[in-house]
Amino acid sequence: MALIPTPPAPTGTDDHSATIAWVAEHLGDLAREDPTDIAAGAFTGGQTAADVALASLDITGYARDRNTVLPVGRRGASRMSPYIRHGLLSLREVWDAVSDASGRDKSKYRDELLWQEYARHLYARVGTELGESLRYEQPRRPVAPEDRPFGGDPWPTEMNCMSATLDELHDDGWLVNQTRMWMASQWTVRVGATWREGEDEMFAHLLDGSRAANRLGWQWTVGTGSGKPYGFSRWQVQKRSPSLCGECALNADCPIEDWPPSDHGAPLDGPYLGASDIPTGPTEVDGAGADQVWLTAESLGHNDPALAADPDRPAVFVFDEPLLRRLRLSGKRLVFLAECLGDIAAGREVEVRRGVVADELDGRSLAATWAPVPGFGRISAQVTPVELHPWPWLVTPRRAPVRSFSAWRKAVGTPR
Repeated sequence: MALIPTPPAPTGTDDHSATIAWVAEHLGDLAREDPTDIAAGAFTGGQTAADVALASLDITGYARDRNTVLPVGRRGASRMSPYIRHGLLSLREVWDAVSDASGRDKSKYRDELLWQEYARHLYARVGTELGESLRYEQPRRPVAPEDRPFGGDPWPTEMNCMSATLDELHDDGWLVNQTRMWMASQWTVRVGATWREGEDEMFAHLLDGSRAANRLGWQWTVGTGSGKPYGFSRWQVQKRSPSLCGECALNADCPIEDWPPSDHGAPLDGPYLGASDIPTGPTEVDGAGADQVWLTAESLGHNDPALAADPDRPAVFVFDEPLLRRLRLSGKRLVFLAECLGDIAAGREVEVRRGVVADELDGRSLAATWAPVPGFGRISAQVTPVELHPWPWLVTPRRAPVRSFSAWRKAVGTPR
């Protein structure tokens, strides 16, 4: 068992140095980079930063500009996703925050929030099989690295659109949706690399990386969910960020000048995804009187239901050592998580550990917030929380098909 010091509270500025040093010392061996190379991404973790972001949320022009890549100042993306992914902001809070926006912007933005909710519903149903819940094969048969162009690199830096996007992924840990689709399509539809490996590579860096949303996005882009791949070509780059083409050394010999082949993958049999019920977690608090709150990476905000139930109750968080050693996440993701914990610790006692989660929590009287991810179900069955709080769904799971977003969207309607 390993008790480690509590991370420092975020400073509220762009100075992440104290948290970076903490991660390097206590988690550096689990990060993708060498401990001396760990850096922060483009977001500060913690409820305080999330509240500031929500207070300044303005989606004016979102429907028109959400896919703009460059110039950065014209991007319409809201940049709420890292805070939503880790439960610092619930989908309901963000949904309500845009209630006064114009009709077209509000409708498009709320559709994107519902896509996030749909991903959670789907992941709650199929769990780790989300990577296998395909209806079609990858459009291109996997191509061996030695037979690929540009030395086999699926994201060749010779292409300015890939180089700039890859730099942003590595430096910031965040991308607009448009460039996520470029990278996924280039990896699979263009190059023929295996989509699961590309999804793993992107997931390791994204501060908002979740298996639910990331895998679903990749499956949609490469066509394994619908059979219709997204045809990344020069046209999208020129429309969304014309300067990238103008400054590219391959401008006169662009490898994505034309549309890629639109061949669909062959149909496959996947798990049943009809209208059966999906796991919902408790609908009201189950049990009472726990001594300590078990925090998970799904819910690290001050308004976590189990935390909010008792403002004086101490909390515990365990960095899952076997999982992190296998995933080899970028250190910037660990810095973001540490800042979330440091922000909570500024207002209450937080115990931080690393190891096998169930072993570290063995024998404790725990309160927890149910989470729609398979890891929570597996670990909670071992540690048996005595007080379980409901997940703050935007759309309460019900008998609705999740085979496609449109079918699910039609079945569940619009949240009030």
